[in-house]
Amino acid sequence: MKSIPYTEIKYMLTVRETAKILGTSIHTVYRLIESGELKCKKMSVRKTMIPAEEIERYISEH
Repeated sequence: MKSIPYTEIKYMLTVRETAKILGTSIHTVYRLIESGELKCKKMSVRKTMIPAEEIERYISEH
């Protein structure tokens, strides 16, 4: 897994960016959201954003 070097600049990441950071597929990120392991913000029907600190929390726990 990768650290997030640009959290000071970018506070919210897309599902695609999150998948890249975690080294997983987009579908896995959606499964993590559905199971409650990752918290997200629904910006619209088609846009889901994950707070950078939430990704950091997930990485530190796993």
